[in-house]
Amino acid sequence: MPSMNDLVRQHTDLGTGDLEWLHLLVSEWQLLSDLSFADLVLWLPTEDGTRYVSVAQMRPNTGPTSYQDDMVGHLVPRGRRPLLDVALDEGRIVREGDPEWREEVPVRVESIPVRREGRVLGVIARNTNLLTVRTPSRLELTYLQSASDLAQMIAGGAFPFPGQQVGMDRAPRVGDGFIRLDAEGTVQYASPNALSAYHRLGLAADLVGLPLGPTTADLAPTRGPVDESLVKLASGWAPRETEIEGADCVIQLRAIPLKPKGERIGSLILLRDVTELRRRERELITKDATIREIHHRVKNNLQTVAALLRLQARRIGAAGDSNARAALEEAVRRVGSIAIVHETLSQNLDERVEFDEIADRVIAMVAELSPEGRVVGRRSGRFGILDAETATPLSMVLTEVLQNALEHGFGPGERGAIDVLASRTDVPRGPSRLLVTVEDDGRGLPEGFDPRGGGNLGLQIVRTLVEGELGGRFDMLPAEGGGTRVILDLPLQPEKR
Repeated sequence: MPSMNDLVRQHTDLGTGDLEWLHLLVSEWQLLSDLSFADLVLWLPTEDGTRYVSVAQMRPNTGPTSYQDDMVGHLVPRGRRPLLDVALDEGRIVREGDPEWREEVPVRVESIPVRREGRVLGVIARNTNLLTVRTPSRLELTYLQSASDLAQMIAGGAFPFPGQQVGMDRAPRVGDGFIRLDAEGTVQYASPNALSAYHRLGLAADLVGLPLGPTTADLAPTRGPVDESLVKLASGWAPRETEIEGADCVIQLRAIPLKPKGERIGSLILLRDVTELRRRERELITKDATIREIHHRVKNNLQTVAALLRLQARRIGAAGDSNARAALEEAVRRVGSIAIVHETLSQNLDERVEFDEIADRVIAMVAELSPEGRVVGRRSGRFGILDAETATPLSMVLTEVLQNALEHGFGPGERGAIDVLASRTDVPRGPSRLLVTVEDDGRGLPEGFDPRGGGNLGLQIVRTLVEGELGGRFDMLPAEGGGTRVILDLPLQPEKR
């Protein structure tokens, strides 16, 4: 199905400002559809003026639909739907005409012009399924009257409100809670859900006849000067949103002033009980903070362990045992590489890290072992974002490979470089791979060296982590022109969406 942007640009001559206005209208018109108990279809005249194209459609949550099929993208010639012609040409709401019959269902069709800055951009066709028509209740009458006021505001260019776009997934809807106010801010009607929300805030009486602004401010916790703004918002003076947090509940409130003829005649107040949603959000925030604190403490503990090992290495070195000191210093670097990952995780909201930063710190940490900076480390390509389960062993593998290249690839006084190349292949919702190549221009591998079974403890750790924990492939071979090349081919978990 083509998007509204595509249809507007393909069939009409509307500008960017007009298109933004239409997007703002479509983000708000679920309200009109629910209050009208009707389907809405937005029709725009084509650039040559001979046809209409439907660019958006909305079905009501409060009643049966009039359209079983999607109408977006349909083209109809001018003249086939006279109500569209009259609404577009005369710029007024058109309700004349007999009901249409669609698949043995009577449908009342009305046309509402969409105006912006004095120009009629298109027409909203409001289609009401009459099959279930009965004597309307007070709630339904209030809905329909409010829908009529909103339709007049759309026709006059006063709705939607510029700069007040609300996400359809989080805005209160008509069925969540609905209050109709008069021009003075007094409640004329409150739906059962709205009354229940105010009862949870602590109201013991009925809402009808009460001034909603002062009543809401009395129920809300005392917050000093903020109470005055809350009174104005709950009185419906301006299009605003807020949340009212009581002792045991949180109520989301949205005000929509009604100005069908330019003057404010009242307001609509939509309410939604978001108590459970906010409770879950607070639980998630608490859990995230706890996880970050755990990573922070693990990092601190690892740094303490590294400091103790470093102190022990100095004492052993003073005693003359150089091999034991070197082994302890290697352990310090291994612990340090893991600490870097936990430090990064302690700063994130999830268990995922940008590994390029970790790789650069590991390269810098190992390069410090080179006297006077004779051997430099360089990175190219991107590791990207990795899960903690991959980042932790990979940081240790990278540390071991770089340290091995520095210690065994270059002799005393020799200069050179170690290049780390990362390349990943991402497949949406499928298995992705990360290919890491570490290449140095040193003395190369010794004669008869077997990368599968030979090597020191560091290479044994690399093989164990790459093949056992990461499920990847490890290889070590001579580089072109001299030196050594290490290849790490690792599978990545599919990205969680």
